Amino acid sequence: MPESTEKFMRHMKYFLFFLAFFVIGWGFTPYQDWFLGLILGTVISVYNHWLLHQKVKKFTEAVAEGRKAMTLGSFSRMAAAVLGVVIAMRFPETLNLYGVIIGIMTSYIVIIIDSFVTLFKAVGKRGE
Repeated sequence: MPESTEKFMRHMKYFLFFLAFFVIGWGFTPYQDWFLGLILGTVISVYNHWLLHQKVKKFTEAVAEGRKAMTLGSFSRMAAAVLGVVIAMRFPETLNLYGVIIGIMTSYIVIIIDSFVTLFKAVGKRGE
């Protein structure tokens, strides 16, 4: 399995952990609008992360074969984020706008966490 796919699968595990935490928060706390916003934002973030992974795979294959490479699809990822914000603004009693925005940024949090975990594993192997 390519390293990028392994990394993507690790990221998906982190996403599922965050989503499970948010669902528990939605079910057992009085902040249901915040957690529902976080859930929607995180689902959009997962979609954007998956879409970027697919585009990078196609881009890499095209470059390796010497073909012309397409763009990485920034417009579709931005459109998904805007859609989440529009939904949150349409239903403010159910979804917290700030929760949606924070949820959309979950992919960056996941990437940072994975980078630190990978770094600490590499440092631990060198120290053995």
